[in-house]
Amino acid sequence: MNSPPKPVKSPCISVCALDEQDVCTGCQRTAAEITQWGRMSDDQRRAVLRLAHERAVAQGLVFAGG
Repeated sequence: MNSPPKPVKSPCISVCALDEQDVCTGCQRTAAEITQWGRMSDDQRRAVLRLAHERAVAQGLVFAGG
């Protein structure tokens, strides 16, 4: 029996502060992405996670894999 896929979890790490570009310094999501998260499909959430990762790499917060 297959169980339904688990929903994509929020990347929130409870360090919630928006920078000058309206991006959370904790999870790297924009304010709009944060407020819309609960209404997004899993595919949309995965896209936001990719964008957040790209922002984190650009800020030097994580290293790009490779």
